[in-house]
Amino acid sequence: MPTPCPCTLANPYSTCCKPLHDGAAAPTAEALMRSRYSAYVLELGAYLLSTWHPSTRPPSLELQNTKWLGLTVKQHNQTGDTATVEFVARYKVQGKAHRLQEKSRFVRENGRWFYLDGEINA
Repeated sequence: MPTPCPCTLANPYSTCCKPLHDGAAAPTAEALMRSRYSAYVLELGAYLLSTWHPSTRPPSLELQNTKWLGLTVKQHNQTGDTATVEFVARYKVQGKAHRLQEKSRFVRENGRWFYLDGEINA
C-alpha cells in the first residue's frame, strides 16, 4: 500500500510531493505550498530553505517538537509570476493543539516558485 502524501491530497507521496522534494519544479504556487507543508511534516529543512526566496529566507529552521495534523487550502490566486495561497495548518507542540491560518505570497523566478512571506490571520 503506497504511503499517503502528508499534504492531504488523495495521492501517494511518491507521485505527489516527493518529486518536488527530489528537485522537480512545482507547477503552481499551491503545489509548492503543499510540498512545503509536507516538508515540515517530514522535517526536510534543506528543502524548505531551498524553496524560500533568498530575500526573506532565514539562516536556519527549527523543525523539532511539532506534530503536524492536517492542511486545508482555502484559496489560491495567481497573477503572472506572483501568487497567494491561503491555508490552515493544524499542529501540536508539547501536546497542545494549534491552528495556523496564513495567506502566503509566492514569486516565480526562472520557472521556479519560491515562498516569499506570509500574513498570519488570527
